[in-house]
Amino acid sequence: MIEIIKAVIFGIVEGITEWLPISSTGHLILIEKILSFNGVSEGFWSMFEVVIQLGAILAVVVLFWNSIFPFKKKTDNGYAKYGVLSHVDKGIMTLWFKIIVACVPAVIFVVLGLDDICEELFYNYFVVAIALIVFGVAFIIIENRNKNREYKINSLSELTYSTALFIGLFQLIAAVFPGTSRSGATIIGALLLGVSRTVAAEYTFFLAIPVMFGASLLKIVKFGFNFTSLEACLLIVGMAVAFVVSLVVIKFLMGYIKKHDFKVFGWYRIILGAVVLMLRP
Repeated sequence: MIEIIKAVIFGIVEGITEWLPISSTGHLILIEKILSFNGVSEGFWSMFEVVIQLGAILAVVVLFWNSIFPFKKKTDNGYAKYGVLSHVDKGIMTLWFKIIVACVPAVIFVVLGLDDICEELFYNYFVVAIALIVFGVAFIIIENRNKNREYKINSLSELTYSTALFIGLFQLIAAVFPGTSRSGATIIGALLLGVSRTVAAEYTFFLAIPVMFGASLLKIVKFGFNFTSLEACLLIVGMAVAFVVSLVVIKFLMGYIKKHDFKVFGWYRIILGAVVLMLRP
């Protein structure tokens, strides 16, 4: 029962931190030092901290289904009138092509095996703390710079392929340095490129779908499918809790950024990073 409670806590933390630009991986690494699982096999945690994110990703699929599913039931403006593509939303298909382009840097990163090298070198207290602080400062600086400035890109349809690729490059920073935050890195990259906060957040949500599904699949394959009953239970509970919490957090964030900027998250990151540096062993 104690291990299940730990899985619930990890699910809550994942559901909150996956979408707020404060680093889910960084928070999970820090909390794992206090609430590590007992009775699980070697390598389970490395797999768990990635695959638990599938629960959070499924929340995006549920909430934004109409915005990401291109195959419609009726012909409408923007669809071909006849043929195989008669019920395909061209705008959504174009969006997915841009998401694929943004994923190319991450695919190359994984194919070259750099993800395992970075995990071995950088997944520790010090790197998490520094990344929290550095990107916290970046959020504050960028938001101050953007104050009263008009954004060049105010809808997903206005994103260009080159902008999508650059956002994908920013995403790699989070893959290298835990504590950066995948959503934080992509949002900062998008803001620097003139993308509005709302579009930056939505695109970050959608970009997470193929990235996290791919990363989770790789982790499961590397771990193997020989889960013990306890391990399977912990993973399912963590994912389920992350899914429910994510539904609430995503709705909150989309409402919040319509009236506020990201600076509060920058200050949170700086404070947390400083605390980690003071308390780390």
